[in-house]
Amino acid sequence: MAQTKEMSFKTLIELLIISTRLGLTSFGGPVAHLGYFHQEYVRKRKWMDESSYADLVALAQFLPGPASSQVGIGIGVMRAGVIGGIVSFIGFTLPSVIVLIVFALLVQTFDAGDAGWIHGLKIVAVVVVAHAILGMAKNLTPDVKRKTIALAALMGTLLWQTAFTQVGVILLAAMAGYMLYKNHDNVDQVKMNFPISKRFASVCLTIFFGLLILLPIVREMTAYNWVAMFDSFYRAGSLVFGGGHVVLPLLEREFVPTGWISEEAFLAGYGAAQAVPGPLFTFAAYLGAVINGWQGGLLATAAIFLPAFLLILGALPFWDALRRHDKVRGALMGVNAAVVGILISAFYHPIFTSSILSPVDFAFAALLFTMLVYYKWAPWIIVLTGAIGGLILSFIV
Repeated sequence: MAQTKEMSFKTLIELLIISTRLGLTSFGGPVAHLGYFHQEYVRKRKWMDESSYADLVALAQFLPGPASSQVGIGIGVMRAGVIGGIVSFIGFTLPSVIVLIVFALLVQTFDAGDAGWIHGLKIVAVVVVAHAILGMAKNLTPDVKRKTIALAALMGTLLWQTAFTQVGVILLAAMAGYMLYKNHDNVDQVKMNFPISKRFASVCLTIFFGLLILLPIVREMTAYNWVAMFDSFYRAGSLVFGGGHVVLPLLEREFVPTGWISEEAFLAGYGAAQAVPGPLFTFAAYLGAVINGWQGGLLATAAIFLPAFLLILGALPFWDALRRHDKVRGALMGVNAAVVGILISAFYHPIFTSSILSPVDFAFAALLFTMLVYYKWAPWIIVLTGAIGGLILSFIV
């Protein structure tokens, strides 16, 4: 028993160290984060296989909230249970939360978007995502049928960029996969280890819907600012599909017209959130700190991420049972192919279009790609090289 506890503690420490390193170096938005996770957890550490990772990404795309954070939580749960999910979340999220709370308290206004080192990190995101897509495409779209599904997903998400397009594309891909692969024999399907009971999952889903219904009622009955803050951030985290950028108009509508924060302060914080690593949902930490100090920042962070926790914990046990069902597996093969197309679409816009602005940028991206893929240098070296190279290029180009 003591040896088991020691191994469990060592696993949690390892998970905290790795997720914190990712939280300090994962620039570029949710798609880039998925690339970093793929590089670290699938390629390097082999904690899960390609298919399981793609299935987890597909589940996160179905659910509202920050997809990359939910994938990180899911990986932590698979590795070390619910505590592992919490540790993984803390490591990945805390660095940017601290930076944004400090920024809010200092009330500084700076234009980080044009900084050379920020542009260098955007180029790093291009490289990381490209590497992840190549690996996933090789394994998840091996035949013409799945390549066609990926192409359709790519075209759909590029041409109709709405909050619900991704969900619609995944549903259509599931239907296509079911029709094309319903008799497919997959003997290599790996059982994912989710140490969560269906009863616990059901409790999580009940809490999620319960808070969504009850918080607005309690808010009206009490008129406490803290309750109102928690309700606003919880609702934003519950209703957002399509990634962190989609949460911006929701939060702006909640806090700017009501006078809780000025338009100028809101936009300054959003610029800072773009400049730090980790999930964009940590923008809530800045807003909460501006409104009610560091305590408000921590409350806002907890409130906006709580739905992601409840949904991923509530869905994982049922998801694993579904994905191993013979007929459902065909649908998931279509979904996995669609995920590749969605990632390629997001790779082009906004990652590539906002990062590769000149031939010099493309040449620098090619250098970083070679360092990562062929020289096999560590990702943190690529991140550091990208930041320094971007700063140097800003002075000489």
